[in-house]
Amino acid sequence: MKSKRITAGLTAIFLGYLGIHKFVLGYNREGVIILLVHFVAFPIFLFVTCGSSSPTYGLVYLLPIIEGIIYLTKSDEEFINAYQLNKRAWF
Repeated sequence: MKSKRITAGLTAIFLGYLGIHKFVLGYNREGVIILLVHFVAFPIFLFVTCGSSSPTYGLVYLLPIIEGIIYLTKSDEEFINAYQLNKRAWF
């Protein structure tokens, strides 16, 4: 099985706030969750709270970067076992 480590890691770092890295790994449900949070939930929270929840919104950008770094620091074998074979969807 070919490793998707580099592709998933780079998309997590650069497009992670959209959940693209989840789609790359075949985690469609998780990718849709991230898209919904980004385009539906946070705009509603920002509107209701007049922008006061914006520090929470930063997590949408920070967590995928951390996840991308985790992907890139694993060996191909570790990555395949954890994320492609065992389907470990979150971190």
